[in-house]
Amino acid sequence: MTITPDALPHASVREVVGFARAALEGADVPSARVDAELLLAYVRGLSRADLVRAALMNEGAWSEGDAGALERARFASALERRCAREPLQHITGLASFRYLELEVGPGVFVPRPETEVVAQVAVDELNRLESAPDHNISDDSAKPSPIVVDLCTGSGAIAIAIATELPATCVYGVELSREAFAWTTRNNARYEHPVTLVQGDARTALEELNGQVAVVISNPPYVPSDAIPKDPEVAGYDPAMALYGLGPDGLEVPRGVTRAAARLLVPGGLYVMEHAEVQGQAAVDMVRETGYFERIATRVDLTNRPRMVVAYRNTTQYLEGSTP
Repeated sequence: MTITPDALPHASVREVVGFARAALEGADVPSARVDAELLLAYVRGLSRADLVRAALMNEGAWSEGDAGALERARFASALERRCAREPLQHITGLASFRYLELEVGPGVFVPRPETEVVAQVAVDELNRLESAPDHNISDDSAKPSPIVVDLCTGSGAIAIAIATELPATCVYGVELSREAFAWTTRNNARYEHPVTLVQGDARTALEELNGQVAVVISNPPYVPSDAIPKDPEVAGYDPAMALYGLGPDGLEVPRGVTRAAARLLVPGGLYVMEHAEVQGQAAVDMVRETGYFERIATRVDLTNRPRMVVAYRNTTQYLEGSTP
């Protein structure tokens, strides 16, 4: 689909959004109205809330003169790209995640809203640990900072969110991909409470932290090798390294991540790993088969679909003197 600046309405925000929404719906883009508003807000340098307010006030869509002509050209280009199913986040260069705005683009997985719920489980556990009395010390202010490790951190979404929301934690993020790690580093520099980043293999990284980590969290690649994602935004733009978990069940990489979690966690430490909605029982079985975890369960996301496996590091293997 070719969209020229002259094809765009020259009147109100409401009319331009309506035009863009119709074009996006014609291209089978999900959430066409939201994307239309976000694209126009991006081109105009506004928040979405400000753009919606301008639409309600029936304000004009474009600036005057040459500035307006440039805005129309940029919007036509952005709308054409989105109609071609390029991810919205690649066009705007930003992805929202919890309270963050993260820079994303080619070479890094775009964080999804469902992963926000996965991160919340870790946040809840860390809040519980913070409020729990430590009977080994007389002054709660002397409690050591809990260590959190995000394996396969990608854009850094989970790690940076935890570090930002819980600045008393000590957060590490591990990412293998050189391209993704560049985005992680850029995002980490945007926020006040930085994460300690490691470029390396999640299965072997951070051996110096073995047995010291309170929470290990991961959104690893888990798509089976023969399963092609149906959304063009995923199949055509998300890097294969971030998607495919290898093996017929897609859980080969998650198995390595799970063993790394068992190695890193303190007895009683929490492990949270995202999985596909069809992998709930398989993920539970995978964690159970290691012999290193207890209280293993799958939990649902906001759409009530199985989304993550949650487990706690047991003490049996430590008492026997063995390690993962």
